[in-house]
Amino acid sequence: MNEDLMEKIMSEVMKKMEDSNNDNNTNKKIESSSLNNEGYRMTEFVGKTKYGKTIGLVIANLDKSIHDLMGIDKKYRSIGIVGARTGAGPQIFAADEAVKATNCEICKIELPRDTEGGAGHGSLIIYGAEDVSDARRAVEVTLKEVERTFGDVYANEAGHIELQYSARASYALNKAFGAPIGKAFGISVGAPAAIGVLMADEAVKAANVEVIGYASPSDGTSFTNEVIVFLSGDSGAVKQAVIGAKEAGLPLLEALGGEAKSVTVPYI
Repeated sequence: MNEDLMEKIMSEVMKKMEDSNNDNNTNKKIESSSLNNEGYRMTEFVGKTKYGKTIGLVIANLDKSIHDLMGIDKKYRSIGIVGARTGAGPQIFAADEAVKATNCEICKIELPRDTEGGAGHGSLIIYGAEDVSDARRAVEVTLKEVERTFGDVYANEAGHIELQYSARASYALNKAFGAPIGKAFGISVGAPAAIGVLMADEAVKAANVEVIGYASPSDGTSFTNEVIVFLSGDSGAVKQAVIGAKEAGLPLLEALGGEAKSVTVPYI
């Protein structure tokens, strides 16, 4: 074969190989840039936690048709989303801390019935924000706080009890439970519901608190097998009330289903 022709063919082959390598490197860069710290490709993914199988997402620019159907204030083009298979109290009390720490508004809080939660709820929380960075930050704070607020959730095969407390309620607790803003607030949850009834009574007897509300299977709990009482008042009194509810409910739950441990660290 002619030497000049041979050289020309080799030159073309080398050029194609070089172009192919460049394309591969470009694809790797694009692929890498679309991954976040958790290894997920979706820019909407903020994070997750094993507590309650909770996931955090953000939408930078919510589609107008969905925006209208959700009934969100038009000034909030970005939303943060926190959803969980189990737990409502932990996520809502965590969201209350997120609202205090960011320029977000709580747009929606829903408590879906979820079989993953045994006798209780899952949860869906929507934040509205004018800037996507605020929505993202609210979700990040919530996911971080959930580890703490799961501290006084005790569960076994028979059910669960849950205690929550905040020294100063903000807009998430107000929207979800009618908590007076700025005052101490707590809840006592017992499942099965029979244990929750007794816990509610013990909580009110344990300290001088105001009963803000009461939820039972057919009235306020999405037909879950639990009873919840909502308490407000002096900080020390509210804390003592939920402790009283725990002391009454935990032995009963363990009598039904064995030892019930906190999945993290008790905080009340």
